[in-house]
Amino acid sequence: MEFKQGQGWKACYDKERELYTAQVGSGVNCTLYEITKEIYEHVDDPGLDWPARLINEGRKLFMSVNDRCGPPYTIVFDSDYERFCPWSDAVITGNTWPDEMTDAVVEVLASEKNNREQRREKRMAREKAKKKG
Repeated sequence: MEFKQGQGWKACYDKERELYTAQVGSGVNCTLYEITKEIYEHVDDPGLDWPARLINEGRKLFMSVNDRCGPPYTIVFDSDYERFCPWSDAVITGNTWPDEMTDAVVEVLASEKNNREQRREKRMAREKAKKKG
């Protein structure tokens, strides 16, 4: 794995899987992303003032929030986040949002549109499994 790192962010290129991922923040207060090759290539450009803004264009995989604005919580956008980012130091904190709530947020917020297809597929699989079981 190849890494690029800056203040408050880290990006990874997994050559074996041709996969680009990133983390903004760390531990109990961080967000994991699947990013594009283009984002990875430019995230450490000398003239780029806010690399995290570029990383934010990726697809969110996981978000753990533990700040002073309320109780801690975690949102798992993609249940495979650990497989995508085995290198991450992300920590689940507080309550994890239920799948139904995460699905609703992804459908409503334009900022989460990158997750719609993946969430819809997993929701259909969950519903199919419920019907069988």
